[in-house]
Amino acid sequence: AQAAFPSRPITMIVPFPPGGIADITARPTAPAMEKILKQPVTITNRPGAAGAVGNAAVANAKPDGYTVGMVLSSISVIPAADELFNRKPAYSLDQLTPIALISADPTILVAHPSLPVKSVKELVALAKAKPGELSFSSSGIYGALHMPMEMFMYAAGRLKMRHVPTTGGGPAIIALLGGHVTLTAGGPAAIIGHVKAGKMRPLANWGAGRHQEYPDVPTFKELGYKDVEYYIWAGLIAPKGTPEPVLKVLRETVRKVVEDAEFKSAMAKLNTPIQYMDAPDFRKYWEADAKRLAALVKVVGKAEDKK
Repeated sequence: AQAAFPSRPITMIVPFPPGGIADITARPTAPAMEKILKQPVTITNRPGAAGAVGNAAVANAKPDGYTVGMVLSSISVIPAADELFNRKPAYSLDQLTPIALISADPTILVAHPSLPVKSVKELVALAKAKPGELSFSSSGIYGALHMPMEMFMYAAGRLKMRHVPTTGGGPAIIALLGGHVTLTAGGPAAIIGHVKAGKMRPLANWGAGRHQEYPDVPTFKELGYKDVEYYIWAGLIAPKGTPEPVLKVLRETVRKVVEDAEFKSAMAKLNTPIQYMDAPDFRKYWEADAKRLAALVKVVGKAEDKK
């Protein structure tokens, strides 16, 4: 007879280094799952290629429920970028299946305090006056923090700024804090401590409305950029082919996790709003977002060839 799932530890792959949105969402999720499943849930950071390495590790894992991934919205961009460059894809979206959406937050445009701008208008004027001199960090080429910057630069008249890709959201923040770049698009939770400490200056928010933690920061929409809207979502996924009874256990577990008082408290401390969706709704949300991001990749074009 088959052992009841789970009968051994589960590995949660995070395709980025510590410190970014995927990692800080995984940290409270794993122990909350452990309490319910009565088995260890071990986080394994597998950074590289803007998340492609870790995403591919989930896609190619044995579909038995013992490997899951805490992934970001950028998971949809990488296959579209591979197609653009006629590269062999690291993975395809049809190799993956959703378990649950956990959070979704807009990115925030932040500048190093040494940059002499206090608004997007001033930033655009400076970038146009000094093409290619301003720089921004990201979590990797075509990654979750690269795409919103390209979206903004395109909408602002195809601004030319130097892109400095790193291995994840945490390293992208470190690059800005160290003054190695002048700008970045940060996840609200990942940057809030640095903003409060005056180590970075927020200029705009990619959301549809103002962010509760950044009430004084205008949205790009308010500033006249109607098509500049972008969210980093974090969700739990499994390899395609994972048995339905196993997926049911994982889905039910996450449903209980988001209601857990300790989990809610941990997410509140991280300033990350819970945006839970079970697999059917998450699938629709993911598919719509993937279409929008694939279209954006085509609009941006071979961005790295243009700089």
